[in-house]
Formats: sequence, structure tokens, C-alpha cells
Amino acid sequence: MLRLQTIICTFSVLSVAARADFKARNCSEVREACVGKGFSFAHVPLQEIPGDHLRVCPQGSTCCTQEMEDTFGQQSKQDFENLIDEISHELRSTFVARHKRFDEFFLELLENTERSLNEMFVRTYGKPYMQNSEVFENLFAELKRYYTGGNVNLEEMLNDFWSRLLERMFTLLNSQYVITEDYLECISKYTDQLKPFGDVPRKLKAQVTRAFIAARTFVQGLSVGREVAQRVSSTPACIRALTKMLYCPFCQGTPAMKPCKNYCLNVVKGCLANQADLDPEWNLYIGKLEGPFNIESVMEPIDVKISEAIMNMQDNSAQVSYMVRQLCFFHKESKSNTSDRLLESKLKGNYRVVDIKEKLKLSKKFWSNLPEAMCVEDRVTAGNASDEECWNGHTKGRYFPEVQKDGLTHQVNNPEVVVDITRPDTLIRQQIMALRVMTNKLKNAYNGNDIYFQDSSDEGSGSGSGSGCTEVCPTDVDVAATEGPVVEADRSGPVDDSAPLSAPSLALATMLALSALALHRQWR
Repeated sequence: MLRLQTIICTFSVLSVAARADFKARNCSEVREACVGKGFSFAHVPLQEIPGDHLRVCPQGSTCCTQEMEDTFGQQSKQDFENLIDEISHELRSTFVARHKRFDEFFLELLENTERSLNEMFVRTYGKPYMQNSEVFENLFAELKRYYTGGNVNLEEMLNDFWSRLLERMFTLLNSQYVITEDYLECISKYTDQLKPFGDVPRKLKAQVTRAFIAARTFVQGLSVGREVAQRVSSTPACIRALTKMLYCPFCQGTPAMKPCKNYCLNVVKGCLANQADLDPEWNLYIGKLEGPFNIESVMEPIDVKISEAIMNMQDNSAQVSYMVRQLCFFHKESKSNTSDRLLESKLKGNYRVVDIKEKLKLSKKFWSNLPEAMCVEDRVTAGNASDEECWNGHTKGRYFPEVQKDGLTHQVNNPEVVVDITRPDTLIRQQIMALRVMTNKLKNAYNGNDIYFQDSSDEGSGSGSGSGCTEVCPTDVDVAATEGPVVEADRSGPVDDSAPLSAPSLALATMLALSALALHRQWR
């Protein structure tokens, strides 16, 4: 008994001595660190005080008041979001810049094609073309409207263009006759059977639909990536763990102490548990953005294709006229002619698309690599310089718990962040679905399929990508509805007999046709 009393007495003396020594330590470093970080607390203890009031940091003697701990909690959330913003800035900038560059490139490609067609047809057909140029203007206007998100059915719009073109050409080639509206409707009705333009409409339809589906889907895909990359949120449990990791060293009187790397990894993996689940779909999505298609090659010159179609109608005029007579009870033979030219900037466009894909390739595994990126030395942690000289969540020393794997289900035993693995984050699930839908769209687009996109959002936004996109672009566009333009032919009467196309010489027509074909082969 006497021996026990002696031990207790000795322990009490040591405890009193320890407390006396402990009270001698002040909080001057903490005060200076708080000022350096811009905190303006009403009161920072001169010396450590009892920490019974603390709810996050270890209790016991502390340099923190309740106000300080609460402020540290708010600052932890801000620091975390700022750090993610810093790391993801380059990724988001890549999507924004590439979206803009591709958008400019494709619209320039389209404008150059329209300009090329207009110059060639003005030079070749003159007044008759200018009198009917709205047929071509409407074609390019509808193509642009489709690309920028309009509800346009490409297949029906192109069918309508060829029907209108047939009506106008037939009227010009038979200008000495008064062509009635009913007669033109009959000709238009049998366009597929007459095949006045040969196989060009079928080939051009495949080419244009593939190019425009791929282009619009690609630029929408860039918008999806940007939206996913800029949305990260924190849970209360995450903020609590961040506060403990980043600011509890202040309360311990050691504000300069950095967290151990493995400790940081567990905290960040717990905070980004849901985001890590984006990675599988994200990688597939990036893989599709790198896809196998070549926009420029499928955007071969539309002007030359249409000119080739017009020559086909010339060459087949006798057969077409005969079939028209059989189907619509009328006969008149004539000829037409065409000319040259192609669009520019193909090499520049190819460089742009390749550059975009190379930059995007670097963003694979972004979400699973994010914890490592955040916990690098000098950014948050003490690095690997010394496992004993870092903050382990309780004191200075080695961090022993095992680092958790990535993803929500792997955080069930996370020692630092309480994660409810039974309740996935709704926003992240929506983003995963958006990536999945866009990946599928890209896959279909590269195969030239699925013109009719199904809008994956309930709102059914009416605007797509294109040059009008500024902040957050809609990711899905419903183009199932058809709003093809109705291009009415000029049926007011016969065209002036003096028009160049009404009675061309055979020699001139032959020379122009051969020139156009030669140029066409040269560019192919």
C-alpha cells in the first residue's frame, strides 16, 4: 500500500511538472501564421488553453478558440475547392480552347465551301444561277443550323434540296415551255426513279451526314467534358477531415507542420470517393474523342459534288426526258454545263483536329490521379522527406493506416472520412450517365449512324454547341423533329430565252464538262 501511494505521489509530481512546463509554451507562432494567412480573429490565446470546446481537432491543451476552429472549417472547404480548381484549370481550359478552335475551324470550312460553290457557279452559269441561288443558300443555311444545334433532319433536308434543284434545272432546260406547278410536283415526286443526278445524291448524303453528325457530336462532347471537370462538391464529413488535416496543427502550436502524404491521400480519396467513379466512363469518353474519323476527309468539296451532279443530269438528259414523258406526259431535251474549284485550308484543319486530340489524350485517368496530384510535396503534404516529421492527424509522427483504393465502395473502411457508400452522389451519377450517353453518340457518329439524337435530359434544350456557346453548353440536342426548309421553286413563268443555259452550244458544254471533270479528278 505504501509503495502504491509512493508511485501515485511520484506520478502526480511528474504531471504537475509536465503541466508547468507545458504552460510555459506560448502560441506566438500560431498568431503569426494566422496573420500571415489573413485570418482576423477576435482573440488568439497567448498561451495554450484547455481544449474541451474543440469538436474537430484533438482536445487537451490548444492554441485554438471555438471561433478559430469554426473559421478553419470554412477555410478548409475553400482551400480544397481552390486546389481542385487549380489542378483542373488546365483540363477545363483544354476543353474550352479546343471547343472554340474546332468550332471556328468547322464553320470556316463550311463558309469556304459555300463561297467556293457560289464563285464557281456564278462564273459558270451566270444569271440563271443567280436567279436560283437561294436553293444553294438554303442548303448551307440548314447545314449551319444543324451544326449549331437546330432541329434539322439532314436526310430529309438533302432530299428536299435535290428535289428543288431538279425542279429549277428542268425549268431552265425547258425555258420555252410554261411549266406548271403540278408538273414540277410530279417530277419531284419521281426524283428517286428518275435519278437525274446519277449516284451523287446518295454519296453526298452519306458524306454530309457523316461529317456533320461527327462534327456536331464532337463539339458537344467537348462541352460535356468541360461541364464534368468544373463540378466538384464537398460533404460535411469531408470538410471535417480536411480541417483536421490542414488546420489542427495550428491548434497544436505547430502551424508549419504539413500532413503526412498517406494521411493526405486517405482524406482526399474519401472526399473524392464519388468523383473517382467517373474515371472508367471518363476514359472511354476521352478515347472516343480521340476517335478514328477525319472531319476534313468527309468534308470533301460539296461544290464539286453538286457540279458533278449537274453534269450527270446533262449527260442523262435524253433518258431523264424520256422517263419524265412516261411518268408526267411531257417531253423536252436540253443540256447544261458546269465548272471547277474546291475549298481551301484542309491542311490547317487537319492540324487543328490532331492537336485537339493530342491534348485531350493527356486527360485520361484524370479523376483517379487527382488525389496524387493534390497530395504532392509543397502543395499540401510534407512529401516523403521524413515519415516522422509530419502531421498524422493527432500529433507529429508516422502515419500507419493503409492507403485506401479509389472509388466509393473502397471507402467503407476509410479511417479519415466517414463515407456512406450506400448513397452515391446524385450529381456524379448524372455526370457518369452524361459521359456514357456522349460516348455512345460519338461511337455512332463515327460510324455515320444515328442521325436522330435522343435528348438525354428531361428539359430538352433547344440549343446545341456551335459558336454561340459561352458558359455551359447543353450536352444533348433532340433533332428527331424535322424543320427542313421549304424551298419553293420560281413558277411564275418561263425563263428568258437569252439565258446562257437555255441553248448552249454542244462544243462549249463538252469543253466545260471535261474541264470540270479534270479538275475534280485532280483534287480527288
